[in-house]
Amino acid sequence: MISEGDKAPEFELSDADGNLVRSSDYKGKKYVVYFYPRDFTPGCTIEADEFAQEYAKFKKAGVQVFGISTDDVESHRKFADKMKIPYVLLSDPDAKVAKKFGVWGKKQFMGKEYMGIQRSTFLVDEKGKVFKVYPAVKPKGHAQQVLGTILGN
Repeated sequence: MISEGDKAPEFELSDADGNLVRSSDYKGKKYVVYFYPRDFTPGCTIEADEFAQEYAKFKKAGVQVFGISTDDVESHRKFADKMKIPYVLLSDPDAKVAKKFGVWGKKQFMGKEYMGIQRSTFLVDEKGKVFKVYPAVKPKGHAQQVLGTILGN
């Protein structure tokens, strides 16, 4: 996993509408990248909803929010519509960006091992440097935790 002080990996992914979003378009701006396992799962739904509830505060602070999973664009569109998500969901179907950030790895569920996204969040400053890393995120209350860091609370 990349660390605080590292340069954030560049990315170029499709959003829920199929538009290409490049990290280079956000040079000079702060942004949040949160990685989550799957659309419509309980923890991911909680996390997405809390970021949606706090999004106006992120926006007021001049911070863009990106949620990234390996789900496809169509799944993101359905998830965004159902959850009324106002921020950008990005599709990383081959986990290329998840691997660049170091959040793709072995997971276990009901005794089975598989590869997947390890829920993590990265805060990136105007110079493209990671200034805060949240590994092994617990969904409940996480958006408020991230907002507190950004606002200096």
